[in-house]
Amino acid sequence: MTRLTVAVLGTGIMGAAMARSLAREGHTVRVWNRSPEKAQAVEQEGITAVGSVREAVRKADAVLTVLFDADSVLAVTDDIVDALRLDAVWLQVSTVGPEGARRIAKEVPQAHERLLDAPVLGTRQPAEDGKLVVLLSGPKKARARAEPVLEAIGSRTVVVGKEVGQASALKLACNSWVATVNAGTAQALALAQGMGVDPALFLEAVKGGPVDAPYVQLKGALMIEQDWDTPSFAVDGVRKDIALMVEAAKAADVPPKLLKALASYYERASEDGLGGADMAAVRAAFDR
Repeated sequence: MTRLTVAVLGTGIMGAAMARSLAREGHTVRVWNRSPEKAQAVEQEGITAVGSVREAVRKADAVLTVLFDADSVLAVTDDIVDALRLDAVWLQVSTVGPEGARRIAKEVPQAHERLLDAPVLGTRQPAEDGKLVVLLSGPKKARARAEPVLEAIGSRTVVVGKEVGQASALKLACNSWVATVNAGTAQALALAQGMGVDPALFLEAVKGGPVDAPYVQLKGALMIEQDWDTPSFAVDGVRKDIALMVEAAKAADVPPKLLKALASYYERASEDGLGGADMAAVRAAFDR
C-alpha cells in the first residue's frame, strides 16, 4: 500500500480517531488543533502534533479538515491553500451541509481540482476501527489520489457525484435519520416508563424484528442507564447538524416541521447542561 504523509486538522473525537487509523496503516500523520493540548494528546508512534496549520499541511500528500462547522474550516482555508502542494489532495470531512461545502469551495478556487467533499457516517468506535462509511464527491482525479486515505479510515466509500456539496447533502439526509431514530427511541422509552411499564421491555419487544436497529439497542441501553457522559456524537453536534438540515430543507422546498420538532428536544437537553453529552442524553428532554 502507498504510504502517505497526511495532515489532520482538528483532533476532536473523529479527527483523533482518524489520525490513529491512518497511523495504524503506516501513514505518517501530523495533527493540529486550535487547542494544542488536544493535538498533543493524540501523539504516538506515527503521529506528531504541530503548532500551526501551515506546518501540518506543508509537504503533506493529503489533508483532512475535521472541524466543527463551515466557519471553522473557512478560518483556516488561507493557511491550507498557501501550504498545499500542487499534487496534494484535500478531504473536507467536517459536516458543513451542501451550502457550507460550496462556500468553502468558493473561497479556494485555486484548489478546486484538489478539494473533495468527504463527510463520513459513523461515530467514535467505527472511526477508531477505521470502519467509517465515506461519502465522497469531487473531481475524479482527486478521488483517485485520496484512495490510500479512504482505505485507512473507512470500510467503504459511496461516490455521490463530481460536485463539491453533493456528498454533504447526502450526509445531512443520513444524519436526519440518525437524529430521528435516536429521539424516537427516547420517546418510546419515556412513554413506556410514563405508563408504568419497564422501559427495557421496549428494547426487548422490538429486538430482532423489522423495526429494530443496532442504533435503537445501543442508544436505548445508554438511555436506560443514563450513561451518556462519554460522547460518540454530542448533543450540541446534533443540534448544529439539524440547523443545517432545516436550512437545506427550506432551500429544497421540503417541509422542515419534523426537523424543527427534533431540534426542540436536542435544544432542551443542551439547555439542561447536556450539550457535551452523548446524543442519548436527549432522553432527559422527555422527562418534562
